Amino acid sequence: MKKLNELYPEVEEDILIKAIKINSKEVEEGDLFVCTMGVTADRHDFIDDAIEHGASAIVVSRDVGKKNVPIIKVSNTNRELPYLCQKFYDYPDKTLKMIGITGTDGKTSVATIIQTLIGSDLCGYVGTNGRSCAKFTGDNPNTTPDVHYLYSYLDEFVGYGCKYAAIETSSEAFYRGRMQSFEFDISAHTNITSEHLNIHGSFENYLESKLMLFKQTKKDGFSILNKDDKYYEKVREACNAKVLTYGSSEDCDLQIVDYKIHPNHTDITYKYKGKEIKIDSPLMGDFNVYNLACGLLCALATGFDLDVILERIKNIKISGRLELLKTDTPYYVMVDYAHTPNGISKLLNFVHTLDINRSIVVIGQAGERDYLKRPLVGNVVVENASYAIFTYEDPRSEDPAAICEDIIKELKETHNNYEIVLDRREAINKAVNMAKDKDMVLILGKGNETYQKLKTETIYFNDLEEAYNAVAARKIKEEATN
Repeated sequence: MKKLNELYPEVEEDILIKAIKINSKEVEEGDLFVCTMGVTADRHDFIDDAIEHGASAIVVSRDVGKKNVPIIKVSNTNRELPYLCQKFYDYPDKTLKMIGITGTDGKTSVATIIQTLIGSDLCGYVGTNGRSCAKFTGDNPNTTPDVHYLYSYLDEFVGYGCKYAAIETSSEAFYRGRMQSFEFDISAHTNITSEHLNIHGSFENYLESKLMLFKQTKKDGFSILNKDDKYYEKVREACNAKVLTYGSSEDCDLQIVDYKIHPNHTDITYKYKGKEIKIDSPLMGDFNVYNLACGLLCALATGFDLDVILERIKNIKISGRLELLKTDTPYYVMVDYAHTPNGISKLLNFVHTLDINRSIVVIGQAGERDYLKRPLVGNVVVENASYAIFTYEDPRSEDPAAICEDIIKELKETHNNYEIVLDRREAINKAVNMAKDKDMVLILGKGNETYQKLKTETIYFNDLEEAYNAVAARKIKEEATN
């Protein structure tokens, strides 16, 4: 906490500020309300609501008249917010070694791998799976939260004794200006394919937003790049820091020499500094061979000892990523976050290397998001899976039926291995009930997230729990009929 005149010396009042907020509904007694410009709202319109909720002072960028609390006027509240938060929380981003991960797929996996290899006692995590360190776990409103949340989370990490923070940095976060105040010690790149064009307008704009991470990496830091990615050269051109590479070619700093995927682990041979490293990884899929390579290089770039890092690989567990249900059924059920055409294709290709019969996929597409991606996802699923059940997935203000129609619009004349079941719970139950011996049910798109965003409300919903419930209900039904 800080006094108002510590944040703004020109202000006489020494009011104690407890937190910084930009949503008037979240304001509590003693908060400082900053009137930023949102995507669809001007928060100057909610000043009275913020004061009613207990705001002690207001930061504005236009005249708002006299109020019964101090008003601080700045030229641009959106640009002001990150530096205000930095000061309020005593520059936690300068105390921590900041590790940023970007890419279309794999951000959560790489960030979790980094945290595990460094140790959750020393490294905090912020991303799709929430925020965590050894001392606590919590939820996030976004993959990369608004800057006032992010600084408060970094402050928590410092308070708990962390020295590092592994953060998933989304293209939207850079595009919206949430990351402008940050400098990174280490930046990492997984891959880049088309995504979020509804926000960025073009792939070029999307790519440029991704590249901001590398432009904001310190010159004495490291940028860890996937040399096998199509856009590697573009990413390298944007780098300020020393570049370390991973990939299949011999000139990579960490070379992927060979790997063999088993049903529950992967044997990998890497080469680092001329020596071969043999690893028994708990992660499955060729994409996780790359994710682990990226995480290893990031951890090595921090200065951690290789032997210590290698010993911790066995502890890696990525919630909601290739998470196979622990059941005694003759069929399999897996939950995964894959939601992009590239991610889904790689996942399904991997699954069909396992000893299974059919693959049955449950998937939707988010409302108010990249609608151009919907038919691409539909095509990838029906062409790579035995059967698909399309359903809702965070429809928000959109009609779930219309979203599903977008998904299948290019399939009607060419495929019949799919159906639409709008209710996600029903879709999961149907997939589980139609599974036969050695079939694999894949519930994709949400991983271990605990919500669904509907038109009028956000409800609790967790694919893992729903999958376990569906398996249990089927078992009860089968026992009753036998």
